[in-house]
Amino acid sequence: MKHESILHPARTRQIADNLIYLGGILGPIVTIPQLIEIWLNKNASGVSVISWIAYLVGAMFWLFYGLVHREKPIIFTYGVWIVIDILIVIGTIIYS
Repeated sequence: MKHESILHPARTRQIADNLIYLGGILGPIVTIPQLIEIWLNKNASGVSVISWIAYLVGAMFWLFYGLVHREKPIIFTYGVWIVIDILIVIGTIIYS
């Protein structure tokens, strides 16, 4: 008996492509409270600059990978993460 997918492969790919953009937007959005705490409240206590530098370096590797493979979702997601990571690193250095 042959098992067939409920969704057509092209439709499944389209859904996955749309969901990855949603994830690429939601991930950085949940970091906004951290940015607010650092930049508006000028409070970086408890924020590890070493961890955020590591996240920044990791995001740079992913952005490079996305650029080499021309993967728009990866480029978009990690481009946004790099901006956020830089803001958190700078704010943590200033307000620690």
